[in-house]
Amino acid sequence: MADIDLYLDPVCPFSWVSARWLLETAGEDHQVTLRQMNLAVLNEGTEVDEKQRPMLERSRRLGRLCAAVTDRHGRDAFARLYAALGSRMHVGGAHDDAAITAAITESGLDPTLVETLDDASLDRLVSATHHDSQQVLGATNGAPIIVVDGHAFAGPVLTGPPAPDRARALLEALVTLTTTAEFADLHRPYQGPPTIAGRQK
Repeated sequence: MADIDLYLDPVCPFSWVSARWLLETAGEDHQVTLRQMNLAVLNEGTEVDEKQRPMLERSRRLGRLCAAVTDRHGRDAFARLYAALGSRMHVGGAHDDAAITAAITESGLDPTLVETLDDASLDRLVSATHHDSQQVLGATNGAPIIVVDGHAFAGPVLTGPPAPDRARALLEALVTLTTTAEFADLHRPYQGPPTIAGRQK
């Protein structure tokens, strides 16, 4: 059994695809923990494309909510919230506060937590959680970041869920690669945005 941490930002569609595959495939063979990182913090002080700004604003606001939930209720609560948020954002295409409140409620949490979206006092905590993701990787990188038995790599980046007959093999190959001390890097050029099953336009 491997201990696997996946650092992600709830707004990142690549993180959503990777997290769903990982959680659905690991079963009882591997222990998977979802952890927070933040693309808004990653891009602080840099010029970003106009089209990216709304996403980074969502990242900042959701980062506050997720940091508050993890701090007050633990990582299991964050994982539940992430699943509820992701199904609305990445599948349903809903990003407004009403959808976020519904996700909070579905997760069994107090719906008044929606107020943390605009609580700037939580930014320090968001920055700290993001710093943890960069520190464990030992470099600056976006989401997702995976850590397998203490071995950290950028990714995995999936453009869609693997076919059922490949999902398990891919996970075991990933565990083998990341825990092989001599393995350093494997990279393919950008392949376009991910395909998410059931996604509404």
